[in-house]
Amino acid sequence: MSTTAITIRGEKFAVTEMYNPPHPGELLREWIGSMPVSEAAKRLKVARSTLSRILNGRASITAEMALRFSDAFGSRPGLWLDLQQQYDLWHASRRKRPKIEKFPRAA
Repeated sequence: MSTTAITIRGEKFAVTEMYNPPHPGELLREWIGSMPVSEAAKRLKVARSTLSRILNGRASITAEMALRFSDAFGSRPGLWLDLQQQYDLWHASRRKRPKIEKFPRAA
Protein backbone atom coordinates (compact mmCIF):
# COMPACT_ATOMS: atom_id res chain seq x y z
CA MET A 1 0.00 0.00 0.00
CA SER A 2 1.13 3.53 -0.69
CA THR A 3 -0.02 6.80 0.84
CA THR A 4 -0.83 10.03 -0.98
CA ALA A 5 -1.45 13.41 0.66
CA ILE A 6 -4.53 15.34 -0.50
CA THR A 7 -6.07 18.61 0.62
CA ILE A 8 -9.83 19.13 0.87
CA ARG A 9 -11.18 22.55 1.83
CA GLY A 10 -7.76 23.48 3.17
CA GLU A 11 -7.44 20.34 5.31
CA LYS A 12 -4.70 17.80 4.57
CA PHE A 13 -5.53 14.10 4.49
CA ALA A 14 -3.42 11.02 3.89
CA VAL A 15 -5.06 8.64 1.41
CA THR A 16 -3.87 5.06 1.33
CA GLU A 17 -4.46 2.88 -1.70
CA MET A 18 -7.18 0.56 -0.57
CA TYR A 19 -7.90 -3.08 -0.88
CA ASN A 20 -11.18 -3.18 -2.78
CA PRO A 21 -11.79 0.59 -2.73
CA PRO A 22 -15.40 1.78 -2.77
CA HIS A 23 -16.89 3.23 -5.91
CA PRO A 24 -16.53 7.04 -5.71
CA GLY A 25 -20.32 7.25 -5.91
CA GLU A 26 -20.51 5.76 -2.41
CA LEU A 27 -18.30 8.57 -1.10
CA LEU A 28 -20.24 11.13 -3.11
CA ARG A 29 -23.42 9.95 -1.41
CA GLU A 30 -21.85 10.87 1.94
CA TRP A 31 -20.93 14.35 0.66
CA ILE A 32 -24.47 14.93 -0.59
CA GLY A 33 -25.93 13.81 2.73
CA SER A 34 -29.70 13.78 3.05
CA MET A 35 -30.25 15.97 -0.01
CA PRO A 36 -32.56 14.23 -2.51
CA VAL A 37 -30.84 13.04 -5.70
CA SER A 38 -33.12 15.21 -7.83
CA GLU A 39 -32.10 18.34 -5.87
CA ALA A 40 -28.39 17.49 -6.06
CA ALA A 41 -28.70 16.81 -9.80
CA LYS A 42 -30.45 20.13 -10.30
CA ARG A 43 -27.68 21.98 -8.43
CA LEU A 44 -25.01 20.15 -10.45
CA LYS A 45 -26.99 20.88 -13.66
CA VAL A 46 -27.06 17.22 -14.73
CA ALA A 47 -29.87 14.76 -15.33
CA ARG A 48 -31.10 12.93 -12.25
CA SER A 49 -30.39 9.61 -14.01
CA THR A 50 -26.75 10.61 -14.58
CA LEU A 51 -26.16 11.37 -10.93
CA SER A 52 -28.11 8.30 -9.84
CA ARG A 53 -25.91 6.02 -12.00
CA ILE A 54 -22.78 7.48 -10.37
CA LEU A 55 -24.21 7.20 -6.86
CA ASN A 56 -25.18 3.57 -7.48
CA GLY A 57 -21.77 2.63 -8.92
CA ARG A 58 -23.05 2.04 -12.44
CA ALA A 59 -21.21 4.98 -14.06
CA SER A 60 -17.73 6.42 -13.72
CA ILE A 61 -16.84 9.94 -12.71
CA THR A 62 -15.66 11.83 -15.78
CA ALA A 63 -13.41 14.88 -15.86
CA GLU A 64 -16.46 17.08 -16.47
CA MET A 65 -18.27 15.64 -13.44
CA ALA A 66 -15.12 15.99 -11.33
CA LEU A 67 -15.10 19.70 -12.16
CA ARG A 68 -18.76 20.01 -11.15
CA PHE A 69 -18.16 18.18 -7.86
CA SER A 70 -15.14 20.39 -7.25
CA ASP A 71 -17.27 23.51 -7.72
CA ALA A 72 -20.09 22.14 -5.56
CA PHE A 73 -18.01 20.83 -2.64
CA GLY A 74 -14.89 22.99 -2.74
CA SER A 75 -12.69 19.95 -3.39
CA ARG A 76 -10.05 19.60 -6.05
CA PRO A 77 -11.18 17.89 -9.28
CA GLY A 78 -8.27 15.46 -9.12
CA LEU A 79 -9.65 13.99 -5.90
CA TRP A 80 -12.69 12.57 -7.71
CA LEU A 81 -10.62 11.35 -10.66
CA ASP A 82 -8.07 9.74 -8.31
CA LEU A 83 -10.84 7.90 -6.48
CA GLN A 84 -12.29 6.68 -9.79
CA GLN A 85 -8.86 5.61 -11.03
CA GLN A 86 -8.11 3.64 -7.85
CA TYR A 87 -11.47 1.89 -8.15
CA ASP A 88 -10.97 1.10 -11.85
CA LEU A 89 -7.39 -0.11 -11.42
CA TRP A 90 -8.22 -2.37 -8.51
CA HIS A 91 -11.06 -4.03 -10.42
CA ALA A 92 -9.06 -4.27 -13.66
CA SER A 93 -6.18 -5.94 -11.80
CA ARG A 94 -8.55 -8.70 -10.63
CA ARG A 95 -9.77 -9.61 -14.12
CA LYS A 96 -8.04 -12.21 -16.25
CA ARG A 97 -5.52 -10.60 -18.59
CA PRO A 98 -3.40 -11.95 -21.44
CA LYS A 99 0.29 -12.50 -20.79
CA ILE A 100 2.13 -9.45 -22.13
CA GLU A 101 5.77 -9.62 -23.15
CA LYS A 102 8.01 -6.75 -22.11
CA PHE A 103 9.23 -4.43 -24.85
CA PRO A 104 12.97 -4.36 -25.46
CA ARG A 105 14.58 -1.32 -23.93
CA ALA A 106 15.43 1.39 -26.46
CA ALA A 107 19.10 2.33 -26.61
